[in-house]
Amino acid sequence: MPETKTAPAVPSDHIMAVYRRTPLGFVRGEGARLFGTDGETYLDCLAGIAVNALGHSHPKLVKVLKEQGEKLWHVSNIFTIPEQEALATFLSQVTFAEETFFTNSGAEAIECAIKAARKYHWANGQPERVDIIGFEGSFHGRTLAAVNASGNQDYLEGFGPPMPGFVHLPYGDLDALRAAVGPTTAAILLEPVQGEGGARSWPVEGLTEIRKLCDETGTLLVYDEIQCGLGRTGKLFAYEWAENAEPDIMTIAKALGGGFPVGACLTTAKAGKGMTVGSHGSTYGGNPLAMAVGLASMEELVKPELLDHVVQLNGYFNQQLSGLRERYPDVVEEIRGKGLLIGIKLKTPNREFMQHARDNQLLIAGGGDNCVRLLPPLVLTVEEASEAVAKLEASCEAARALLPEKTGA
Repeated sequence: MPETKTAPAVPSDHIMAVYRRTPLGFVRGEGARLFGTDGETYLDCLAGIAVNALGHSHPKLVKVLKEQGEKLWHVSNIFTIPEQEALATFLSQVTFAEETFFTNSGAEAIECAIKAARKYHWANGQPERVDIIGFEGSFHGRTLAAVNASGNQDYLEGFGPPMPGFVHLPYGDLDALRAAVGPTTAAILLEPVQGEGGARSWPVEGLTEIRKLCDETGTLLVYDEIQCGLGRTGKLFAYEWAENAEPDIMTIAKALGGGFPVGACLTTAKAGKGMTVGSHGSTYGGNPLAMAVGLASMEELVKPELLDHVVQLNGYFNQQLSGLRERYPDVVEEIRGKGLLIGIKLKTPNREFMQHARDNQLLIAGGGDNCVRLLPPLVLTVEEASEAVAKLEASCEAARALLPEKTGA
């Protein structure tokens, strides 16, 4: 009789080694708290990298997941999916969009956006317009097209020659952008607030100028609001802080499912005109289970009281972190970001600082330009925010203690 195989109780060596993992794991989450396999309780200001926007085990999401899970998980997109139609209608009511394609991830939404932008010009009789203009420090996902759109050489190394049709400009350089837009330009792709690139926020006047440039040149404007959108900056979408800056296409994910994998590519009817039958597809994208959770999440994320709370917390963090910078100028260089996408640019190594934070039972994210990011659940309380600041101060003390002049090195 063959031996019965059971799942291992601990992680094995059979997982592809593409992550620099900490040995810390978790068994349960509640609100802004994670309970570790080490018996410790952690304040989660990482939120799955801006995914668990409503916190862990949100009662409404859990209830909807259970109810839908007992009814129907998946059917093919060759059938009508009422839950998908309900979420698409809701999104059209609260955004600029008239059409939505549902995906399982942000990277897939970016792929759809790139295809939609190029197909739009093809449908208009301009097939030469294929170039996607992006910016240094951007991050749009890990698929081949997404990493080529981002242009980060570390993510491109070893995967063959760069794909044609992607142009990268210095971050924030509007003069370079005006010079780069030409007869082969399909779209401008940007994050209104960069996440992985170091929590850099586009000036709102810049977004307005880019919208104007797109209108003048027939170029599509694509926003990647996968990390900075869905309430994280205190408005439903980060670009809404600017005037007259609506996109033609926008990608969302992360908070859309509150932890359940779901993303979306939103377009105007005009921008989506090329995406006809057979142009695109997804096996799992838009399945009933994801759509039910996504709709429940959206109903919470649009609430004015939640967005007001984010603005309140942003003011608190700005005040407290500015004080932290003044007290630890040898550790903290700059405070960046918008809303609850907060960047702390450091003078000490950011990965060491992340470990100091974990030692103080605080979870934070890394970032480019030697930053760490705070991406807490939007439902974080003021008391929890105060606790996070105290833990950051303890982490600054630990970082300072390792400076050469402190250690005598």
